Amino acid sequence: MLGAMTPATSAKQLLTTDTVDGRTARATRTNDAVVDAWLSLIEAGDLRPGARRIAERAGVSLRSVFHHFEDLETLYATAAERQLRRLSGSPLSTDGSMVERIERFAEERSRRLEAVTPVRRAAVLNEPFSPALAGRLRWSRERARDEVERMFQVELSALKPAARREVLAALAAAAEWSMWEALRVHQGLSVPQAQRVMKRMIAALLAGLSTKDTKGRSA
Repeated sequence: MLGAMTPATSAKQLLTTDTVDGRTARATRTNDAVVDAWLSLIEAGDLRPGARRIAERAGVSLRSVFHHFEDLETLYATAAERQLRRLSGSPLSTDGSMVERIERFAEERSRRLEAVTPVRRAAVLNEPFSPALAGRLRWSRERARDEVERMFQVELSALKPAARREVLAALAAAAEWSMWEALRVHQGLSVPQAQRVMKRMIAALLAGLSTKDTKGRSA
């Protein structure tokens, strides 16, 4: 039969629990500091910071970086995922006219694209060398396309399958980060100007559908 717990045993167990909890909290703080350091370096323009730079910015040892992350690829993937989740908001309402939905969608999408630009530049730069980052970016692009499809389901559902695929691909491309980067950097447009161009492209794609693209209606 087990004996009753003595005060000494109880105190020892509490001390062990506190020690474990303390270690977990410190590990979490270090993990967060490393990820935040990577993000801050990226946002400052250092698109491929090394482990030593990351450790210096985080205020931790170089060993700590690799203790919490197997390699820089794992760190990049974790940081990219955190950024994506940080910028993800509530689903946009699909109510209203096509014009109202275009306005709502373009305003929110341009806000996200502008905010994610520093990290996305780094992610695209490292994508060919990082399967983990490539996977995160693929997921992000698919999610962005799904949002476009949900937002303009009314217009897309009236199209024949082949036309629907093509129009959806065109809409997704018009609202993709690569297009936003082209407008902001290569075309030299301001955020409001780039947003207006996005609205024009989406409106033109949806308003310019020919009758051959739509499903036949039985009388």
